[in-house]
Amino acid sequence: MMAFQSLRSDDCIDEVIDKYANMVYRLALAQMKTKHDAEDVFQEVFLRYISKTRTFESEEHRKAWLIRVTINQSKSLWSAWFRKTEPLDDAMVFETKEENDLYEYLTLLPQKYRSVIHFFYYEELSVKEISETLNAKESTIRTWLTRARSILKEKLKGGFHDGTEHL
Repeated sequence: MMAFQSLRSDDCIDEVIDKYANMVYRLALAQMKTKHDAEDVFQEVFLRYISKTRTFESEEHRKAWLIRVTINQSKSLWSAWFRKTEPLDDAMVFETKEENDLYEYLTLLPQKYRSVIHFFYYEELSVKEISETLNAKESTIRTWLTRARSILKEKLKGGFHDGTEHL
């Protein structure tokens, strides 16, 4: 019989937040595009984590739950507050111009492409793990990765314009 770890253990909560805070925030930022919205999603994810009594079969199960809740909260916040606004001063600061440019290009991708790129390169999930997380076929995930890479390659070769052509 598998051992289950309760979510309500106080010391476990601190450890889980420490372990997964960066992953949840990065994923929320990739989904939402602004720091303010990503922070809202981040807070809601961990509020749900703390307030729900759940058990997990493994650390992979816990990680998958956090990823799924982050995606769902991002979708929920996005659809509830759908708006076209310009952030006041929400630019990400990276060490190099290339990193800033890449982030800008990533934010221009459709959400499904941003998600697979984020999972594959930043969270280092396999195609199989991404397909399970997003409830999509592995072949679909591979197609999305290929298309996202192709769009990014074109953008990086052609330079930054308004970001809407080819997307």
